[in-house]
Amino acid sequence: MAKIWVEAYGCSASFADSEMISGLVVNGGHTLAENQKDSDLSVIVTCSVKDVTAHKMVHRIKKLKSNPLVVAGCLPKAEQTTVEKFSPKASLLGPNSLGRTLDVITSTLNGVRKVELADTDINKVGLPKVRLNPAVGIIEIASGCMSECTFCQTKISKGDLTSYRVGDIVRQVQHEIQDGCSEVWLTSTDNGCYGFDIGSNLPELIQSVSGVEHEFMVRVGMMNPMYLPRIREKLLESFVNDKVFKFLHIPVQSGSDKVLRDMKRQHTSKIFYDTSHAFRKRFDRFTIATDIIVGFPTETREDFAKTVDLIKETKPDVVNLSRYSARSGTKASKMEQIDVSEVKRRSKILFDITKEISQQRNEEWIGWKGKVLFDEVSDGITKGRNFAYKQVIIDNKVRLGQRATVKIDGAAPNGLYGTIVS
Repeated sequence: MAKIWVEAYGCSASFADSEMISGLVVNGGHTLAENQKDSDLSVIVTCSVKDVTAHKMVHRIKKLKSNPLVVAGCLPKAEQTTVEKFSPKASLLGPNSLGRTLDVITSTLNGVRKVELADTDINKVGLPKVRLNPAVGIIEIASGCMSECTFCQTKISKGDLTSYRVGDIVRQVQHEIQDGCSEVWLTSTDNGCYGFDIGSNLPELIQSVSGVEHEFMVRVGMMNPMYLPRIREKLLESFVNDKVFKFLHIPVQSGSDKVLRDMKRQHTSKIFYDTSHAFRKRFDRFTIATDIIVGFPTETREDFAKTVDLIKETKPDVVNLSRYSARSGTKASKMEQIDVSEVKRRSKILFDITKEISQQRNEEWIGWKGKVLFDEVSDGITKGRNFAYKQVIIDNKVRLGQRATVKIDGAAPNGLYGTIVS
């Protein structure tokens, strides 16, 4: 028996992987360490989607390498040589190799480095897990994607789309709810193409999951716009269910169709515009989140202006803004890069615009009164979500998973502030 420390970074799928790794560790007879210093071995579940994130991963790997170490997740799969350069003794575990977790840990504890990066045929649905948040069940519905984006390492890390069966996912949802979760996240590399490889689709999955008895909420994770025209009408219908948060995360990345073609995004800015309009027309209050990459190698000032115009027209509630950074192994990394100072200038312009829009969108909620599901307590601050997945912060102390009626008294760009009224 050994004490294992597990830490994770990146998207919700990475955190889901870390929960499953922890579950396999405990099922294998080991215990989870309360802190890294007291552990016999560390596992770090990495992310490599951005240059700044990769640098953070390298920093953590260098910090952890004095003890037996397993580097898991996307970085060792996408940049094996980078990991080996900074921690040559670390064992490696790929994002689709979780079935090898105990073998890798046992070998590493015995002083023998083990590399398991090849994809296995294991289905992640149904694996044991130790949740990071007892109120939230994170369920991976698929691995990989159907895209070939020129800026992204995810395809290198996770490969082609492999969707998990609807029935298996529904049974996992039932297990999460029976185990005390009040919120379920459906996550994957790209939810928009879920099921295309198995004769199903995302709306069908949402309807099946929403049909599970008990009181709980469903958050539908990120979906790329290129597949939305195929499922949009059915997706609108699936969101009618009161159990589904009125929230979409649809990364448009640019408002310029020329840049989108260079990115090989396979969608236009109009698809994002039409989808945002359709959901906000159908539902009285609806939260739209998107991602923007500023400074893609072929982005001119005119292209950037089109992105600004699109954001001003669609007014997304949340914009995850990133400065383009070249990622190893991608086609865009070989293109001529834009001067860093120009990228910073554009990023500052768009940051100020998106911050103002987020503030305005959130101020529209002041005076609203309704149910909030409290799903997070961090640094003594209690946070919850209303039906539109707006973050609500209160001063009261409540238990995770509790629901209460809250009146919104104030707003900031990153959330709402309220008071419990019942």
